[in-house]
Amino acid sequence: MPIQHLPEALIDQIAAGEVIERPASVVKELVENALDAGARRIDIEVERGGVELVRVRDDGSGIPGEELALALARHATSKIRSFEDLQHVTTLGFRGEALPSIAAVSRLRLTSRTGAAAHALEISSEGGSAPAAPRPAAQPPGTTVEVRDLFFNLPARRKFLRSDATELAHIVRLMERLALSRADVSLRLKSGARVLLNAPAGEEMRALADRVSDVLGAEFLARALPIEHTAGPVRVSGFIALPTASRAQPDEQFWFVNGRAVRDRLLLNAARLAYRDVLYGGRHPAYVLYLKLDPQLVDVNAHPAKLEVRFRESRQIHDLIFRTLQRALAATRPGGALAPDESAPALAPAAIAAPQELGLYAPAASARGLFERSPWAVSAAMNGAGALRDGGQESVRDVARHGMAAAMVRETLPGGTLPLGTPIAQLHGIYILAQSEEGLVLVDMHAAHERVLYERFKAEYAASGVPSQQLLEPIVVELKPHDLEAVLQQRAEWERAGFELDAMGPRRLALRRVPAMLSTSDVSAIVRAVVADLELETGSHHLDSAAERFLGTLACRSAIHAQRRLTLPEMDRLLREMEATERANQCNHGRPTWTRLTLAELDQLFLRGR
Repeated sequence: MPIQHLPEALIDQIAAGEVIERPASVVKELVENALDAGARRIDIEVERGGVELVRVRDDGSGIPGEELALALARHATSKIRSFEDLQHVTTLGFRGEALPSIAAVSRLRLTSRTGAAAHALEISSEGGSAPAAPRPAAQPPGTTVEVRDLFFNLPARRKFLRSDATELAHIVRLMERLALSRADVSLRLKSGARVLLNAPAGEEMRALADRVSDVLGAEFLARALPIEHTAGPVRVSGFIALPTASRAQPDEQFWFVNGRAVRDRLLLNAARLAYRDVLYGGRHPAYVLYLKLDPQLVDVNAHPAKLEVRFRESRQIHDLIFRTLQRALAATRPGGALAPDESAPALAPAAIAAPQELGLYAPAASARGLFERSPWAVSAAMNGAGALRDGGQESVRDVARHGMAAAMVRETLPGGTLPLGTPIAQLHGIYILAQSEEGLVLVDMHAAHERVLYERFKAEYAASGVPSQQLLEPIVVELKPHDLEAVLQQRAEWERAGFELDAMGPRRLALRRVPAMLSTSDVSAIVRAVVADLELETGSHHLDSAAERFLGTLACRSAIHAQRRLTLPEMDRLLREMEATERANQCNHGRPTWTRLTLAELDQLFLRGR
């Protein structure tokens, strides 16, 4: 066939196929045009899932009568004039394809009036036909676009549409995103006589919180941290859900860049990394986040559907978002940001006391001195030796000593508050029971100690490596040949974690230096457990880097385990360390470390006052 020019009608229908996928696409383009026109109220009406009717009415600036016909012409726009304008686009639409593309596949009527005009004017187009001359119409200042019989002239396209209910669901989800993107604009969606969305405008943060609550539910907002951080021309704000409010699917992750809803891989990855060691494997964080920056720093024309953007300084943007969210999540500890039953979060994390200020892990002249002073010697955790007493019972003298120890620790805490209260008992060798000013606190001692150890390991690893002790005689650990080979391949990470090791034959691993935290009597068992865990978790662990995976496993295997009987001073030490440890509201695997029953909840359980 010879090369020839396509008919204009066919060109319009091809362009429409790229822009208009379903009724929700029509709603998106028309509402975004209304927002670009400065509208402060937008009403959307649909019938039969938008297939029969989509009507969008706004109170924006309107279109002058002499420009109405031009508004239906392809590549005609008031939003850009030159290539320089394209480099700092501030509007949602700018290509000039929306209205002509919609008109090419529907029966469209456009009515508009500017504030200075005496009356409105109206034009119409059917299947992309040339519009007739504008005619007078009744319309307040603003614009109304009515789209009927979508794809009436393309039966094959219409057959691919889903049921009316499915198409309506797409429109509702779209409007929810638009409602989240602009809290300063009133949005109302009706399907027939039913009002599906009514989002009045309001003061930015208050209206945004209301909309987040309407779209994602009040529970999301009650378990979320507010975010707001500015660095030069870049501002990150919004809400991030607590790790304990994670989801099985990434269906509650919303990113908005300069008011535009996007699904950008760089932004999604930055948020995922911020959550990486506070989420259980396979879980996904939930958040509503806004990125505002100079339009010249972002290219919004990088994706045909404008769902992805391209940043001029992508590395810096990624790092800014990651650090901002990571700092907020670091405050998820008792007395820091949101506790399990609180709804008034405090963003700024409190100053974290150094471990030695709390009397734990104080620098020792020798490993033996450290073991004697630390209640967390792993030997006691693994075999019940050390500071434990027969039967785990404490004498009156022990309790009195506990009171003095607790008082000494409390003096180092800011404000003298004890978010986790005072320990009073241990339940089934698993949980610590404590009494606080608010009520009753339950702590999973293994999960809590695991987080405390992991954060300490990370800090020491990032600084200069975990402190270690040289052994007079090497500890020999029997391993399978392939496990030994895997350990030798990761020698650098083991050494940064405080080990010095080499092979003594095909199945024997010699440890010549071990972390000062570990008791020499338990090193073999811990090493074998770490090797087994790392083999199972390779490629699937919630921690991304091999170093963090190693340290997380080491912390898990080194932490106190079930059936370890703790004294009251030991319980108190753990609670105080939790209060001073970042991310202590959840363990390394994302499980909660503590919960609380308030006095009011206890009274309700026992029907007090009724």
